[in-house]
Amino acid sequence: MRFISGVQPSGTITLGNYIGAIRNFVLLQDDPKFTDFLVFVADMHAITVPQNKEELRKNIKSLVAIYLACGLDPKKVHIFIQSEVPAHAMLGWILQCNGYIGELERMTQYKDKSQRHQTDGVSVGLLTYPSLMAADILLYDTDLVPVGQDQKQHLELTRTLAERFNNKYGETFVVPDAYISKAGAKIMSLCDPTKKMSKSDPNPKGYISLLDDINVIKKKIKSAITDLDTKVKYDKENKPGISNLLTIMSCCTNKSIEELEEIYKDSNYATFKEDVANAVVSVIEPIQKKYYELINSKYLDEVLDEGKDYANYLANKKIAKVINKVGLGRKTK
Repeated sequence: MRFISGVQPSGTITLGNYIGAIRNFVLLQDDPKFTDFLVFVADMHAITVPQNKEELRKNIKSLVAIYLACGLDPKKVHIFIQSEVPAHAMLGWILQCNGYIGELERMTQYKDKSQRHQTDGVSVGLLTYPSLMAADILLYDTDLVPVGQDQKQHLELTRTLAERFNNKYGETFVVPDAYISKAGAKIMSLCDPTKKMSKSDPNPKGYISLLDDINVIKKKIKSAITDLDTKVKYDKENKPGISNLLTIMSCCTNKSIEELEEIYKDSNYATFKEDVANAVVSVIEPIQKKYYELINSKYLDEVLDEGKDYANYLANKKIAKVINKVGLGRKTK
């Protein structure tokens, strides 16, 4: 069984990204059911909105260092940069030609992002990038794809495109399934716990970056929006702020929310927030230490070179089959 996933190199990897995605990668890399494990930097997806090229390259390198600092092991995981495997773009175009405008226009992320970027002009890539996302998955005959709740729609489109292509050209792609973590799959903003924690939040107090100063992290958690009640209890509808902090602490301590409710049943919010802050710091501090050891090392390039070679080996075999089935170019053996 093969696993693949990727993260955009935004320059800000949040606690939500770590809990909802990267931490799961680290846990799953030791799962014996996976015979192959690939994680990539989704740099082609990043350019759907304007980017400074020097900042983008810096962010690509930073994300690889974060992957490794969080615990991904290159002996178990092939780490590569999306744009260094040209077959992603080629298959993305072929799938785009087998998709429909209406399918892409229904994507909620397109609707949200196009609203935010109206003043700059909305790029075609914002509409069509789900086709590239499908290519990222289908190139590798992926069985299981870890996705957040907000990405389920994109995975469903991937499944639709795979089935449509298989029906039209014959069995070609594995139709992948979603893996969604039972807890911590969606960490909410510290300022508005009805919205997902996001690096694009205009208020930096709403999210925690893995590279934030430790004192800044503590201040953000202590100033997190809660409610007028004083009871530490999970109630997503009536107490979204406290529920979010309980989810964060549960993920950082490996204690269940029920255990935490019992521990803090007689505590006030100040004490609870202090402990949440310490729990988050206990996770992030060693990540930061390892990150700064790696960021300027040659080891990053060694890891990426191996990952690039392996990903191209797999992707080129698949794209050759796709090209022959579609009828592009000259038929190859």
